[in-house]
Amino acid sequence: MEVWERYESLVDDRDAFRAAARRPLPTIVRVNPIKTTPARARAALESDGYAVTTRNWNEYCIEVDTDTPGRTWPYQHGWVHGQEEISQLPATLFSFSPGDVVVDLAAAPGGKATQIAGLLGTEGTVIANDVNLGRLTALRSNADRLGVSNAIVTNRDGRQFSLKRFDVDAVDHVLVDAPCSGEGTIRKGGPQSAADQQMIGGLVPVQEALLRRAIAMTRPGGTVVYSTCTFAPEENERVLDAVLADGGCSIVPIDPGLPGDPGITAWKEARYDPAVRRARRYYPHRHDTGGFFCAKLQVTE
Repeated sequence: MEVWERYESLVDDRDAFRAAARRPLPTIVRVNPIKTTPARARAALESDGYAVTTRNWNEYCIEVDTDTPGRTWPYQHGWVHGQEEISQLPATLFSFSPGDVVVDLAAAPGGKATQIAGLLGTEGTVIANDVNLGRLTALRSNADRLGVSNAIVTNRDGRQFSLKRFDVDAVDHVLVDAPCSGEGTIRKGGPQSAADQQMIGGLVPVQEALLRRAIAMTRPGGTVVYSTCTFAPEENERVLDAVLADGGCSIVPIDPGLPGDPGITAWKEARYDPAVRRARRYYPHRHDTGGFFCAKLQVTE
């Protein structure tokens, strides 16, 4: 079964969904505030002959008419970073204060972690963790090019991530950009077939464990953002439903400026907590992006 076939019942325009899934993504870069401003980055790209378009919901998100943004001098000098538009959304959901400590539990290759570092500035710290040591090489390289100086890179299994070595009892915010079946990446060569139940069955326990660990390490009043690049309700709403049943957190409404469909409360025989409607689903035909899922949770105890 092709990806779009499994989820056609969830969208309002099946033909548009299918057509968008077959088109390549536009080329998107993220402006790096550590080194420059959106205006200067746009001017630099335009001076080299590239046409650029800023996304209305995010001034740091720019479309560039080239298939090779890594060859531009603003990229080489760390002014911009190649990062898909929808991938830039999770970091914008946090409300940071000076001195905040943020953990990215599955950070490599570093797009979201370096974005968080830029939003925190010099008055906050991001702990960029990943279980895959090889992928951390790319994270370190990206952080160096982008001039990130407020990140700590760690190599641990996020499900058992410990704060003891940092001499803190809790952190202010955690991002769980969970490993997933990747169905939403179909437009950049991701899986063309919908995830099978065996794959999903292996991923869900990992996703739930990562999210539970994130909630456990976050101070009361702090926030956790959960995101995936898949359409599968089993990896999205089901995971949220499981942690809500534990207590100690709630899903809060989000308004990122990029409208999305609400989370679903029923899928086949399954029924989910009504609060999952506060999550957001993103389909390729809505905003010419990849597929995505995102929710923000507040820790209550």
